[in-house]
Amino acid sequence: MRSIRAAAVGAVTMSLALAATACGGGSSSGGGSNDSPKTLTYWASNQGASIAIDKKVLQPELDKFQKQTGIKVKLEVVPWSDLLTRILTATTSGQGPDVLNIGNTWSASLQATGALLPWDAKNFDKIGGKDRFVDSALGSTGAQGKDPAAVPLYSMAYALYYNKQIFADAGISKPPATWDELIADGKKIKAKGKNVLGAEGSNLSENIHHVFVFAKQHGADFFTADGKPDFTNPKVVEAVKQYVDLMAKDKVIPTNDAEYAQNQSVSDFAKGKQAMLLWQSAAANLKSQGMSDGAYGIAPVPVRSGAPGTGAQTNSMVAGINIAVFKNSHNLGGATKFVKFMTSDAEQKILNTAYTSIPPVKSAQADAAFNSPATAVLKQTLATSAAALPQVAAESQFETAVGTAVKDLFADVAAGRSVTTDSVKAKLEKAQQQMPAA
Repeated sequence: MRSIRAAAVGAVTMSLALAATACGGGSSSGGGSNDSPKTLTYWASNQGASIAIDKKVLQPELDKFQKQTGIKVKLEVVPWSDLLTRILTATTSGQGPDVLNIGNTWSASLQATGALLPWDAKNFDKIGGKDRFVDSALGSTGAQGKDPAAVPLYSMAYALYYNKQIFADAGISKPPATWDELIADGKKIKAKGKNVLGAEGSNLSENIHHVFVFAKQHGADFFTADGKPDFTNPKVVEAVKQYVDLMAKDKVIPTNDAEYAQNQSVSDFAKGKQAMLLWQSAAANLKSQGMSDGAYGIAPVPVRSGAPGTGAQTNSMVAGINIAVFKNSHNLGGATKFVKFMTSDAEQKILNTAYTSIPPVKSAQADAAFNSPATAVLKQTLATSAAALPQVAAESQFETAVGTAVKDLFADVAAGRSVTTDSVKAKLEKAQQQMPAA
């Protein structure tokens, strides 16, 4: 999902627990209808640099859909800071949109509420078939063994963005392939008076995405094979400490970034204040802030040794946006037509080009438009070295609990408190205690 969202906390976690028991499909009848065949409501996630830009991107396509089908789509672009709370409220009240975007990491959590239309073989056939979509994107659509709760819409991956001029001034000829190389390059960059690597230390989602990848690189997972939290696994503790140590010990992430949560690290990079940035599909965002395509390069996120690949060489989570339908929609037929429209080859090319993301539809992804430098690294990463976050019902609680633990560790560093293996383990143990009982 987009990393600009601030993960929901506290009441949201409680709402999810309530939703799993209180919602039987989102309405008293437990199902939808076709009572309002001429209108649809659509909650779109904020993908662009602003809500206004999203409306500019989406409205012409919705007008096109209306011309083709006679169905008017009422659009609302919902900020990431509000989206999960709005969705969970809708699942408990039964008063939601017909169609909505969700962060792909939420798929299993929202699936557990029972509010979303399952995408079984029959429903997939209505939009051209499940085999149109790439496997990596389908892996983040719901719990294993169940019909997907949503359909892939935009695919994204993390990459390392680096400022070419800062690298040249520091005498660095190529981007780092390993964390040790990045740390060594950092010393040269700091000697020239620039910050090294940006981070969003108070953004729970960003924290989760990065420590998940570090855990994979250490050969660890946050959950056991049967879905139980395993946050204090020694390799998980080691992985989280390695990430926080980029600020605490290695000094490549500035301590000020402990407070960042709303794209400030992207702005710092765009303004030439720092040399590197780890971000999802950042090209459109950087362009909107005045950074030219030629000013930066894009490389795979570093790994512990060697080059990115499968297994411990994982260097990104499978990021992206899914599109879902509320089961209690009063226009189920129109909602399905809209999903088909949004995932058509033509629309996939238009929308993913606008957001510099990758189409999860195979035929659209093969288009030459997605072989540019801005997308080639992302596409290769998704195909060879990305892993899906845990598709478990408690995933959103995991994001909140562990994301907060990492936030608190960064705050400790910024306040001058030492971060040790024991302190990392203690915060992760506290996070695990906040998880719901199985």
